[in-house]
Amino acid sequence: MIYLDYCATTPMSDSALEVFIKASKEFYGNPSSLHDVGTKAKSLLEQSRKAIASCVNTEAKGIYFTGGGSDSNNLAIKSLVKGKKGHIITTSIEHFSVLNTFTQLEEEGFEITFLDVDKYGVVSLDTVKQAIKDNTVLVSICYANSDIGTIQNISQIGAFLKDENILFHSDCVQAFGKIPIDITSLNVDSISLSSHKIYGPKGVGAVYISPKVSWKPVIPNTSHESGFRAGTVNVPAIASFAQAAIEICENMEVEQLRLKQLSQQLLSLLSNNCVTHSLIGHPDERLSHHLSLRVHGIEGQYTMLELNRKNIAVSTGTACKVEGQNASKTMLQLGYKKDASRELIRISMGKHTTEAHIIETANAIKDIVETTLP
Repeated sequence: MIYLDYCATTPMSDSALEVFIKASKEFYGNPSSLHDVGTKAKSLLEQSRKAIASCVNTEAKGIYFTGGGSDSNNLAIKSLVKGKKGHIITTSIEHFSVLNTFTQLEEEGFEITFLDVDKYGVVSLDTVKQAIKDNTVLVSICYANSDIGTIQNISQIGAFLKDENILFHSDCVQAFGKIPIDITSLNVDSISLSSHKIYGPKGVGAVYISPKVSWKPVIPNTSHESGFRAGTVNVPAIASFAQAAIEICENMEVEQLRLKQLSQQLLSLLSNNCVTHSLIGHPDERLSHHLSLRVHGIEGQYTMLELNRKNIAVSTGTACKVEGQNASKTMLQLGYKKDASRELIRISMGKHTTEAHIIETANAIKDIVETTLP
């Protein structure tokens, strides 16, 4: 099977798997236990915290481990606004874990503004400025969109919000390991990360919240992770996550250049094969391994299933969408009509993707178009 759904999840790297196995065998203690076995696990946990912090150029004190990207978004947002009232700003194309969290907060009395984006999925600084109110307490904008790959100008927006003394959270799950994340230069107060998007294990993620920012635990009297998240910490998975993070960040620049070349090759091959298609999202400010394609005249779900028959795995967008929803929520927000929004497929490449895979995929899409359309 040619796997081209790396935005949904990634296979664990050999080194991350080795760390997971070793940590499971040798660092099995509860890091909250005071005996030597617990202390040994605690030491590995703190080393892992420092490793994740170094990947985003910040201090370990602000890193809290979670159960994954969605868990990170939920906990970060709720911890930042707990005990407060007022107005929150986000965009209409955030990941469902963010949108669902804000829907819940709206039911609890917060006023939520869902900002519109332009045809490329970009939210402008002026749009953010116009939405600010006297009681705005938080802004949350995703760094890189999972459906269309568009990268937002988080640094510029963050600089403005810092001057306004408004908290700024960014979902960095898709961006981590693909583009540089520097907490200081991004001007963010909080970010969310996930392990299984970067060749680490599933079920583990992280949140950064600036030590300068006050927050309240979602569940009172929680002892783990300085009160941020309840439950015994999964030290082996966290150590494996840290290993995967170190590895992907060290190789990021070279790997993303390679993946960008493969992306451009696929687009060229589709054009040469006379496949009528459109690239959805920003043409330049986008994740280099991510292609959100509309194959004109064919439903994305059909294209995905036909590619699967040909042993090629792609998706029709984020894997966390509502079951049974064929139309792309993000494309609808970008202004596409429902029929067009059903034609989306998402091709996302990774470290195991080769030029031969790209050629075979382009030929397979050509075959599907030729046998489907009149």
